[in-house]
Amino acid sequence: MTAAARSLRLWLAWVLGIAFFWMARPGAESMWIGGAIVLAGLVVRGWAAGILEKDRELAVSGPYAFTRNPLYVGSFLLGMGAAVAGGRPLFGVVFLGYFALIYGAVMAHERAGLEVRFREGYGDYRDSVPGFLPRLSPYRPPPGAGIEARGFSLRRYLRNREYEAALGAVGGMVLLALKAAGVLRLPLP
Repeated sequence: MTAAARSLRLWLAWVLGIAFFWMARPGAESMWIGGAIVLAGLVVRGWAAGILEKDRELAVSGPYAFTRNPLYVGSFLLGMGAAVAGGRPLFGVVFLGYFALIYGAVMAHERAGLEVRFREGYGDYRDSVPGFLPRLSPYRPPPGAGIEARGFSLRRYLRNREYEAALGAVGGMVLLALKAAGVLRLPLP
């Protein structure tokens, strides 16, 4: 993905996030349900970040044994959880469109790069593990494929800076909770 595409993705996320927060009408029920979905997204992303050796090894264990893109599955859950917590169903529809457009392109670009970087082991993995929706049973690399399965490492989690997503999600949920409690009042659209 080019630097311009990354900048566009980030810019759109900020614009949508600000509009979302301004128009959000969180309530107790939407906050609990959305918060649970956000928590699930953080768990998936955290687990994936603790497995991933970016640009060095093909990750096929942990959540990568169920979907080739668990970080994006986690991001999807974070976004949908925030949309639910915001109490406006339209947010979910807008987020689905944003996610399909932006992350569909990102996943296609990354797949092409992985095919070049990890030729030998990637073909079987790609053909066996769905790109987004998880499979029910974990993928096992064929014997002799030279692909190493590894467990979660807090060191990898920290090196991949996944705590930033956790801090952002917690901060966003706190702001929504303050808005739901009436502490933060913004002029309504």
